[in-house]
Amino acid sequence: MKKFVLAAIGGTMAGALLTTQVAGPLVAQEASKPASVYEQLDLFGDIFERIRMDYVEEVNESDLIEAAINGMLTSLDPHSSYLPPDAYDDMRTQTRGSFGGLGIEVTQEEGFVKVVSPMDGTPAAEAGIEAGDFITHVDGESVLGLTLDDAVEKMRGPVGSEIIITVVREGTPEPFDVSIIRDTIKLTAVKGRTEGQTVVLRITTFNDQTYPNLEDSLNKAVTEVGGIDKVNGFVIDLRNNPGGLLTQAIKVSDAFLDAGEIVSTRGRKAQDSERFNATVGDLAQNKPIVVLINGGSASASEIVTGALQDHHRAIVVGTKSFGKGSVQTVMPIKGDGAMRLTTARYYTPSGRSIQNLGIAPDIVVPQPPKAPVSAEDEAAANKAKDRSEADLRGTLSNDSMTEDEKAQAEAERAKAEEAAKLRVDDYQLAYAIDILKGLSVMAPDAGTSVAEAPKN
Repeated sequence: MKKFVLAAIGGTMAGALLTTQVAGPLVAQEASKPASVYEQLDLFGDIFERIRMDYVEEVNESDLIEAAINGMLTSLDPHSSYLPPDAYDDMRTQTRGSFGGLGIEVTQEEGFVKVVSPMDGTPAAEAGIEAGDFITHVDGESVLGLTLDDAVEKMRGPVGSEIIITVVREGTPEPFDVSIIRDTIKLTAVKGRTEGQTVVLRITTFNDQTYPNLEDSLNKAVTEVGGIDKVNGFVIDLRNNPGGLLTQAIKVSDAFLDAGEIVSTRGRKAQDSERFNATVGDLAQNKPIVVLINGGSASASEIVTGALQDHHRAIVVGTKSFGKGSVQTVMPIKGDGAMRLTTARYYTPSGRSIQNLGIAPDIVVPQPPKAPVSAEDEAAANKAKDRSEADLRGTLSNDSMTEDEKAQAEAERAKAEEAAKLRVDDYQLAYAIDILKGLSVMAPDAGTSVAEAPKN
């Protein structure tokens, strides 16, 4: 990827140097003298006026000012930016769980747009976009040199319209195009389901609805299993969850902890630092928990994972998370816009920052790519799998089981085979469920978590 980017930059620079002419200096001052803030503002005013008067085409003054503000913010870090009124409205709409677009969370890296994660059930996910993909072109136009907000703006459009994005993916030798139809994105923050005696809670984002959805989904799934006593554990699936609201990450963490620190934030000023602690009450009632993460798990997802991991409340399974350990504050400003400014770093209960490092799983389990299987191979495998002693001519009967016991054994075998199918569809999730099954076999009546959370 780096070679690809450097080549593009080199070509751009070579073209730019061919037709440059030199004008008189805007400000004459000695390079050795440090300029005061007021002198720098005068310099800005001089440059602004020269652009306004002498640029080859007439410019929009408001656009110039907006670009200058955004340039100042984006020079700080990839997550600080200016939000014009329409983008600010979009952001507030997204936190409520419904918006228009492709359904991807993105950041910027090496001049290109990098996919943090595709959101479940969205056009981007259905088109096969993956966490870690680089978007280099939108409808044939390069995004190199654009700010992140400008690149995102190019991807916006009317619902039902087509967009073609060019993707560079690790392990794929050549860039390739993906066609996506824009749609209205309606996110259900939490989806609960059962796999045997395991409750699976898939958390896709952290918006205003996350904790209420979590509580409702968990209670419905527990009821479906037959009550908390029948549940062998919980899987919290945070894969490809790009994060969201800090307040919701704290609530979700608190939902599974009885005591202790959840997260702390430390800003530039001491008064801006905060510490958040858990309150009594565990929705999982001390049952074992496995948390699933991958490279698309970022920010608020990492806060939840770090809290449960540090308190030994959950086993973390999957691959290393994204590594975004900073907190952004959205500050409304004049003109109905806002600025998103990085104001703090966050730290897990043990005091570690995951910035640029991510969270390492307790058990590393990559998701294997699905290998294409021909119909003939599948039929042969099924035939071999189904052959057993019972199929042999003249085999002895089983004299130790009643017909009812045989029926029960057959039902249990069918359940086990159904669970095994999950390994083909989602190996990481199947692995997490197998861990919980193993724990329940070892301590069927214990009803305890992997480890007790430390008390204050």
